[in-house]
Amino acid sequence: MQRSPQRAETHPGHVVVIGGGIAGLTAAHRLLSTCLRVTLLEATDRLGGKLMTGEIAGVQVDLGAESMLARRPEAVALAEAVGLGERLQPPATAAASLWTRDALRPMPGGHVMGVPADPAVLADVLSPEGLARVAADRDLPPTPVGDDVAVGAYVARRLGPEVVDRLVEPLLGGVYAGDAYRISMRAAVPQLFEAVKEGGPLLDGVRRVQDRAAARQRTGPVFQGLVGGVGTLPHAVAAAVRDGGGEIRTETPVLGLTRTAAGWAVRTDTGVLTADGVVLATPAWSAGALLAAESPAASAELAAVEYASMALVTLAFRRADIEGCQALRGRSGFLVPPVDGHTIKASTFSSNKWQWVADAAPDLFVLRTSVGRYGEEDQIHREDGELVAVSLRDLAGATGLTARPVDTEVTRWIGGLPQYPVGHLTRIARIRDAVAELPALRVCGAVYDGVGIPACVASAHRAADEIATAVLATPTLVRATRNEAGQ
Repeated sequence: MQRSPQRAETHPGHVVVIGGGIAGLTAAHRLLSTCLRVTLLEATDRLGGKLMTGEIAGVQVDLGAESMLARRPEAVALAEAVGLGERLQPPATAAASLWTRDALRPMPGGHVMGVPADPAVLADVLSPEGLARVAADRDLPPTPVGDDVAVGAYVARRLGPEVVDRLVEPLLGGVYAGDAYRISMRAAVPQLFEAVKEGGPLLDGVRRVQDRAAARQRTGPVFQGLVGGVGTLPHAVAAAVRDGGGEIRTETPVLGLTRTAAGWAVRTDTGVLTADGVVLATPAWSAGALLAAESPAASAELAAVEYASMALVTLAFRRADIEGCQALRGRSGFLVPPVDGHTIKASTFSSNKWQWVADAAPDLFVLRTSVGRYGEEDQIHREDGELVAVSLRDLAGATGLTARPVDTEVTRWIGGLPQYPVGHLTRIARIRDAVAELPALRVCGAVYDGVGIPACVASAHRAADEIATAVLATPTLVRATRNEAGQ
């Protein structure tokens, strides 16, 4: 929305954004394109949520999300809007592998989240029996999906469990840290859900998805990173918010949220802010707690959302120490099917994948592993040294790496990834319906519209636009009275 010159002369409405992750920061940034006054409150001492940089052996690297899907425009557009356009950088290599059946095998192409259109692309990953089971899809009767279905359950029924175990699970696990047999196809792979609803063999449905994607294919890279790390994005957005007149307060947890005759009272440990509108950009459990009094229905639904935790283990090696490890060359990393019984679920070879990392530390080789899936909380709470040790053990098994790192860093993301089980989108619709009954309050973030950065940005834009519309529709005199009565 554009700033209105006529309204700029009047008393602006005041919107409080609760939560300083990328969704909250984006909502604040969007709201400042109107004539609204914005205050963002973040409970911790750090902005950015799951986007964070840190140092390993003196080199700045991402310790959270490391890339943005570029085929969706929202995240890249945000980076450009806050002055980071020249720092956008695609991966230097996308040659990923699967560590399965005791070998690193090239990641098959021609699939949609691990579901193939042609069984032949899986020849190096599946057993002969597994390949034959995939081909039998064309002879099976229709499998109804209803309003929603678990990805793993549907694919196993059509193509056999090997496809799920060896390919779908590691790919979905990399995005959601979840269980493919619980994850909603409608929420996680909507294009595939729409295709299978049309009926026919699953292989043909995947082909239709691929054909439709090709017809609208954007040029340019599929993913983008940022020189210096994707974790620099929230800081740039925060700077733009401050430059635009917005206020950001860290270490300011919100203790209560109450409707009043003047709009909303937002209670913190340092006082109460009066707001004409509120954007809740917090995890589900926090949003649910804040809405308990004003919307018990939304609160109960939010409290039922489950999360998975994970840990990232970042390791730096001297390049001279890994010269003999051929498996580290040319690859961006590998995924690990849980069926193979290893601890790590993936590894990213950062110095191969990101040219900026290689340039920043030419004498080092930086990589990271990830540990933790839904239901594996015990793994996350192991000591740092244990997580480093199991990572090195699995890396040795996958690549033959025997060198010792010169530096390590363990980063835990407790409750970091919302789970999208069957029925998730129906739950989100109920939450939004309940929230819509509250005046000038909206929710946004990873739990609602997707866990990727572009999805979070789009969710924030939706919430900010709806709040701006509601607040700016309030008569100016009423807003002025509220502002004079509040802070």
